[in-house]
Amino acid sequence: MQKEFDSLGLNIYRENLDMDFSSALPIFAITLREGVEAALVVGIVMAYLKKADRSVLNPWVFGGIGTGLLASVAVGILLNWFFQRVENTEPMQAAFYGQLWQGALGITAIAMLSWMLVWMTENAKALKGEIEGQIGKAIANENAGWAVFVLILIAVLREGFEVVIFISAKLQTGIVPIVGAIAGLVSAVAIGIALFQFGIRINLKVFFQAMGIFLLLIVAGLVISSMGHLDKAIAAYAELSQISICFPATTEFHSCLLGNLVWDVHDIFPDNQFPAILLKAMFGFRDRLFLGQAIAYFTFLISAGLLYFQSLKEKHVSA
Repeated sequence: MQKEFDSLGLNIYRENLDMDFSSALPIFAITLREGVEAALVVGIVMAYLKKADRSVLNPWVFGGIGTGLLASVAVGILLNWFFQRVENTEPMQAAFYGQLWQGALGITAIAMLSWMLVWMTENAKALKGEIEGQIGKAIANENAGWAVFVLILIAVLREGFEVVIFISAKLQTGIVPIVGAIAGLVSAVAIGIALFQFGIRINLKVFFQAMGIFLLLIVAGLVISSMGHLDKAIAAYAELSQISICFPATTEFHSCLLGNLVWDVHDIFPDNQFPAILLKAMFGFRDRLFLGQAIAYFTFLISAGLLYFQSLKEKHVSA
């Protein structure tokens, strides 16, 4: 009997370890890519200041970085506080508002990450020139320090907000996702130092292209979960308001408005166990998938993919 309990405990531990580890992977990937973008901006600015013999403004650069990171963390704490307040309301209201906000945050994250992915790819070629033009105007100003501070702050905030919104949309809490974010940030800083401090050549074109495809798949997975959250929010609203707006249940597993199941491999490939849980965390894999989710997934992947690959033509990153 003791051996059975020990075996059960080991299996539970392994399952929890898989879930914790898998939750860190997409956070690491998002933070790495967004962090490298911010690191490029910071590196270009500091290189320009050194070239213009204005390295005395470097403390303003570091101030912008620190303030941007603190502001991003503050937004994350605020969102987490908000979700906790929602969870403490009446159960049905908590279900409605919680699912609604998760769905809304998911859509926001999808829009932000997709737009930045295409924008960065399209403007990568002119990135260095644009930033040097902006910093040139900034240091010519009598308030050069503040101008540099604001430029860096905006760059860091833009990337930081995207990471925070993504984490909040997936409602990932605990120490492991934080470790994933820190690991991604440290890796991004290391790449920035390697590029601008030690002159190590990294093929940024290949890096951003590969990470771009990876990011597309991650965001496409977020489409699936966001659709699920919105569907549950509508179902909770229907129950709260006593309005019959959902399709009648015809099977054990049904949705409110997403239609019937088109994919059910739960018995042979459950998404709460390794290795399926890694696919779920990274790319939104579900062992049970509804028609509406499948349509939304492929619609996004095809449309966003076409825009992305179109933006790749004759584009490259300057460093």
